[in-house]
Amino acid sequence: MPSSPVRVVSTRTVKPPPRPRERIPLTSWDVAMLSANYIQKGLLFAPPHSSSSALLSTTAHVVEHLAAALAATLRAYYPVAGRFVTEKRPGGGGCSVSIDCDGQGVEIVHAVAGGVSVADVVPPDADVPCGLVHSFFPLRDAVNYDGHHLPLFVVQVTELDDGVFVGFAYNHALSDGTAFWDMVNAWAEIARARLTTAAPPLPTSRPPPLLKRWSPEEDDDATVVLPYADVSELIERLDTPPLRERMVHFSPESLAALKERARQELLDAGDTAGAAAITKFQALTSLLWRCITRARCSSPDQETVCRVAINNRGRLRPPLPREYFGNSVYAIGTEASPVRASELVQERGHGWAAAAVGRAVAAHTDAGIRARVAAWGARPTVYTARCFDASGVMVGSSPRFDMYGCDFGWGKAVAARSGKANKSDGKASLYPARDGGGGVDAEVVLAPEHMAALELDGEFWAAVTPDHVLRACSSTKA
Repeated sequence: MPSSPVRVVSTRTVKPPPRPRERIPLTSWDVAMLSANYIQKGLLFAPPHSSSSALLSTTAHVVEHLAAALAATLRAYYPVAGRFVTEKRPGGGGCSVSIDCDGQGVEIVHAVAGGVSVADVVPPDADVPCGLVHSFFPLRDAVNYDGHHLPLFVVQVTELDDGVFVGFAYNHALSDGTAFWDMVNAWAEIARARLTTAAPPLPTSRPPPLLKRWSPEEDDDATVVLPYADVSELIERLDTPPLRERMVHFSPESLAALKERARQELLDAGDTAGAAAITKFQALTSLLWRCITRARCSSPDQETVCRVAINNRGRLRPPLPREYFGNSVYAIGTEASPVRASELVQERGHGWAAAAVGRAVAAHTDAGIRARVAAWGARPTVYTARCFDASGVMVGSSPRFDMYGCDFGWGKAVAARSGKANKSDGKASLYPARDGGGGVDAEVVLAPEHMAALELDGEFWAAVTPDHVLRACSSTKA
């Protein structure tokens, strides 16, 4: 099969209802994302044509259905239909970036992948077929700065022989994953409503997004003035090295066993406080950190850091509302206490590593967040591929994101997958399990030689539940 058998059928622009033009300034959290790639996440569905609704009788009708619901969604989420604009300050006083909300629009692409089945997209006990899956996403190489001239949100609806893949490319400088998945779920709710009522769908039952930007360094005006003539000076476009991807499932029982193992090890070591504070997330992160480090065959004295993406909203004082539409996320890590590879893999245990992650999470307080914002203001930087530590592990995304709540009217997705964006050796992204109940799917990205070594790691595979997605695919056909 060709690596990319996708053929584009049509592209359309979807605009929000008319409204007064507005500019919304990007904060330091947003600007820091300008050199990163767009968020690329997607959902694999069973055929919509099995629905009794005439609105879903063909893929072309599905695209119409999604476009109409998206236009209604953009009434509340109108910044998504805007473009970025850089404003230069008089007298060489730097520049700032804003969202120009003038209803420029988002795009929906209708594509066909002839000869491709759902089983081709989610093969059991095998690598993610990256060449194929990545072709289901638009704007594959775009960085967020490109939102000055590209849409901030593009959807590709790819028709398969026995299913459909809906791939999202979403500008990460617009918001973080929390706000992104809230928007997609609002869109899905409106789409479902269109199938059950002849009247125009009512607004989503979800709380409206809070669109006013906020940052700790400014009480009323979140505008960030950068000490550059143009923000383009900060942008880098780096090639991605060869990588392999595996999607593995951890059942609720497996996660509970990992947590209990970590807790018992800490109790045996006399760390009762660490044992009491341990979580399933910390236990899973410990497993990933230790097994990936072992797979790399790092030198004994090589220092290694585990970083995890963390939502700032609930950690600020007062808390930032969950509905805040923007970026409010940091990557926090274990670098406060340097860890050698031999210490992590051989001398210490699973529980010790889990507790190290737990201490890093606990240390991320309101004061720490504000200190990082102030430090960024003194020396602005942007995230690029150079930020990935070749000896470290980065855990991103979140099993708390309601990916499988995005039912557009013909049922829950079969699987969630991602594009090529923002990936490097040692990146792990956590997704909720399709069947709920507290399970987690982990997308593990490694250099080919490191993935080959991980495939032989007994500790890692003892915790993995096999053929999870295969069973989910079978259940959709029953």
